[in-house]
Amino acid sequence: MQDKILEAIKKAIGIEEVHIEAPEIEVYGDYSTNVAMVLAKKEGKNPKEVAKELLQKILSDKDIKILCEKVEIAGPGFINFWLSYEALLGNLKEVNIKGEEYGSSGLGGGKCVVIDYSAPNIAKRFGIGHLRSTVIGQALYNLYKFLGYKVIGDNHIGDWGTQFGTLLYQIDSKGLNPAKLTVDELENLYVEFNSEAQKYEKLWDEARGWFKKLEEKDPKAKEVWKAVLNTSLREFNRIYELLGVKIDYTHGESFYEDKMMEILDELRKKGLVKKSEGAEIIELAGMTPAMLTKSDGTTTYFTRDLATIKFRIGEWNPDIVIYEVGNDQILHFRQVFAATKLINWNNKIHYEHVAHGLIRLPHGKMSTRHGETVKLEDVLNEAIARAKNIIDKSETPLRHGFAGQAGRGLSHSEKDNVAKAVGIGAVKYFDLTHHPATDIIFDWDKIFVLEGNSAPYLQYTYARTQSVLRKTQKLKNSKTPNLKIGNPSTSLRPSALRLRLEEMVSLSNQWKVETNAEEILVLRSLVRFSDVIVSAAKNYSPNLLTNYLFNLAQKYNNFYNLHRILPSEKEIGDWKLEIGNFRLALTRGVGQVLNNGLTILGIETPEKM
Repeated sequence: MQDKILEAIKKAIGIEEVHIEAPEIEVYGDYSTNVAMVLAKKEGKNPKEVAKELLQKILSDKDIKILCEKVEIAGPGFINFWLSYEALLGNLKEVNIKGEEYGSSGLGGGKCVVIDYSAPNIAKRFGIGHLRSTVIGQALYNLYKFLGYKVIGDNHIGDWGTQFGTLLYQIDSKGLNPAKLTVDELENLYVEFNSEAQKYEKLWDEARGWFKKLEEKDPKAKEVWKAVLNTSLREFNRIYELLGVKIDYTHGESFYEDKMMEILDELRKKGLVKKSEGAEIIELAGMTPAMLTKSDGTTTYFTRDLATIKFRIGEWNPDIVIYEVGNDQILHFRQVFAATKLINWNNKIHYEHVAHGLIRLPHGKMSTRHGETVKLEDVLNEAIARAKNIIDKSETPLRHGFAGQAGRGLSHSEKDNVAKAVGIGAVKYFDLTHHPATDIIFDWDKIFVLEGNSAPYLQYTYARTQSVLRKTQKLKNSKTPNLKIGNPSTSLRPSALRLRLEEMVSLSNQWKVETNAEEILVLRSLVRFSDVIVSAAKNYSPNLLTNYLFNLAQKYNNFYNLHRILPSEKEIGDWKLEIGNFRLALTRGVGQVLNNGLTILGIETPEKM
């Protein structure tokens, strides 16, 4: 709807440079523009006077008259727009017809986005700390794909570097068989080494020596490395399957081993490499130099990230590269992006570091090195168990939750599936409700939010809409043949649908009912879905989508609790079909938008709960 309003405003005032947005506070309208204030500043005029001049042009435009029921000036010169009933119904029709495509667009225009996310280190448990990058990255992937971008997900796992030398030393010195070690045992070896190295610092020389052997392709070092890598990848894939996450490519740091010399040679030829105490560095304006090779000749994480960028440019020619990596890497990525610009590798690419906050323990940062982590699998299994317990005790209601009706009429296998969807959905949603930059203090109770602004609340609201539609089908088959499930006919294909203004007027006549305040609030909320999708992608903030979905669900449940959607057996004869069909269309539209939004967030939507 935003594009229709924007086009109409541009046409009415004859200005192309117009920006509109949806105000956070609903009393300020559905859309607002500051164009009068911008023009006033350029022309040295009073913004309210300019706003009055523009308002006259806007109010005389025939398209605006159809799209808006009210246009007013507010504050220092904002112009606010309230959508008309015809426009709101037109949007509802689009929701019902487009279905899973509603909210999607061709905004990406074929542009390519590479998203680097998850990126666990091998030989370590998949901890709760990995959750943020994984679920935020997957949500960003889904958002950009929904907007028509070609999206590449790349899992840049840590399988190289001195930290791996610690394991090689441990496995060799203890005479262990690497193929028989579990990930838990490998992590314990890593923790043990770091504990010992605090007492005997020379152990780090052993680790560095083993990593040097690995870079020099020592057969024994390579054999141990490969066994540990295979064990780790099996573990990662098991956790990804549990989370419902699938990433397009997995390229470990080792993948770039044979590409780093080319990078170093290029930088040397361009005169960008300097010697510093036996190491090679690259100097960057306004920040500390970055190390390319250490004094012993081994490469660094920084060098491997440069090789990664060069590979991605050659392989996918991206327009945007997004790194969903923790905020403890802010300086590193500033250095990487600055070096890329200095080297002059396709400077048209936009690089973005979405620096997520960390999941911390109450006393501080989690640390694998010190053995202070929480296994993600333990968290997910606990969440599933808690959801199952609520389903089994469905007589105990949850305020704003899904219990009370949960589990009724479900088979044992259906209960298990719902418990998994609800439990895992709760954990993922809890993370996604936070702005990516926010730190989260780990709390076993808070991470399993099953009420209020939570995945279970949204999942239950979706299941409620589907229950209404199933009941509708039964009524339609028996006593109300004219009752429709809210899918107005159209001669246009869903993907090509763009209602003309005159069609909106026609639809208003078709659904001519006295709409109550609760229904209007739901209609106005549905309109904002497409705008929120764009905003969440552009701001790299899936939490904008979670907030929107919760707001929509609240409005629908308030409507549901106050107004009857379906007639009782006694009321069928006197039931007004126009009201029934409108409310069914509204219910179907809300269910569709909840499903689309939760799917983008990577959260399942059970049909029954």
